[in-house]
Amino acid sequence: MTNHFFMQERIIECVPNFSEGRDISIIYSIADAIRGVDGVRLLDVDSGYDANRTVYTFVGSPESVAEAAFKAVAKSSELIDMKNHHGEHPRIGACDVMPFVPVSGVTMEETVEIARGVAKRVGDELFIPVYCYEAAAFSPQRSNLANCRSGEYEGLPSKLADPEWQPDFGPSVFNAKSGLSVIGARDFLVAFNVNLNTVSIKIANEIAASVRESGRIITNGKGEKERVYGMLKCVKAIGWYMKEYGKAQVSMNLTNINVTPIHEVFETVSDVAQAMGVKVTGSELIGLIPKSAIVEAGRYFAKKHHGSDELNDNDLIDLAIKSMGLDELRPFDVDKKIL
Repeated sequence: MTNHFFMQERIIECVPNFSEGRDISIIYSIADAIRGVDGVRLLDVDSGYDANRTVYTFVGSPESVAEAAFKAVAKSSELIDMKNHHGEHPRIGACDVMPFVPVSGVTMEETVEIARGVAKRVGDELFIPVYCYEAAAFSPQRSNLANCRSGEYEGLPSKLADPEWQPDFGPSVFNAKSGLSVIGARDFLVAFNVNLNTVSIKIANEIAASVRESGRIITNGKGEKERVYGMLKCVKAIGWYMKEYGKAQVSMNLTNINVTPIHEVFETVSDVAQAMGVKVTGSELIGLIPKSAIVEAGRYFAKKHHGSDELNDNDLIDLAIKSMGLDELRPFDVDKKIL
C-alpha cells in the first residue's frame, strides 16, 4: 500500500481498539468520525463478533490524527454502554486502548506528547479516566498494558479507589458507561492470531504460556513461586475460543517483528501445538502488517518448501499467505492488509 500519502514529512499512526464488534451502525459511526477529519486516512476497520471489539487503523499528520482520535473516543462515549458489553477479549473501557505510533518525520518523544495531549482532552472534556501506557507512561508500573487493564471493566470501581491506581487524566470516579481508556505511544505492533483444530481454551492457553516472552509462574520444589520464561521474545499471548469460527486461537501481539518475525511465531506455535496433539489450521492478521515483514515470511517459506527464495515480491507474499493460512477465516485483501 505504497502511495504519496506516506511520503508526507510528518506522519503518525493511531490504532484504537473499541469495545464493539457486533453493532454495524456503531462501528460505522466511529469510522465516520475518523474519516470526517481532514488530513486523515482510515486504512483498516477490523471487527470481531466473539471478541466484540473493533480495531481501527488510521494515519495522517500529528495534529489531524490527534483530532480524529479524540472525535472517535467522543463518538464511542455516546454510543457504547459498557454496562452491556460482553466479549472474549479483555477490556476496560469503550475506547479500550489507543496507541499512537510514529511513522515518518516524528520522534517517539513527540508522539508521547501527542498521546498525552489526547489523553488530557479525553479526561477533561469527556470525563473519562485515562491511564497512559508504554512510552507515554508516567510510571514503570503503567508501561505494560496488561497492568493497566488488570481487573477489567468489572474491577474498575475498586481499582480507582486504590491510591496507586488513580488516573493520569480525568476524574478518579467510576464512569459506568465508558469505563476507562488506556492511551499511549509505542512502536509498530502486529496483532496475529493462530487457529487451532480444537475448541479447548485450556490447550490454547498452554500454548500461549509456552511461547509468550513472560511465560508462566510455577511453584518450584521448595514451594516457592518462580517465573519460567517462554520461547519468543517480544511476544504477548493469550488463548481463547472463538465461537464464530468454531476454533480456539492463540491470540498474540508481536511487539517487535525485527526481533521475532511473524513466520517464526507461526512455526513455533505450530511446533508446540503438535507436541500437545493438536494442529494449527491457519492464522488471522488483525489490522496491518509492513510489506517487508510479509515478504520476509515468504522468503522463509520459499526456502523451506522449495529450497530457493528467488521469487518476486508478489509471489513471496502469496506464498506467505498460503503457508500461514492467513486466508482461512476470510479472504486476505493484500491491498488493505499490507502497509
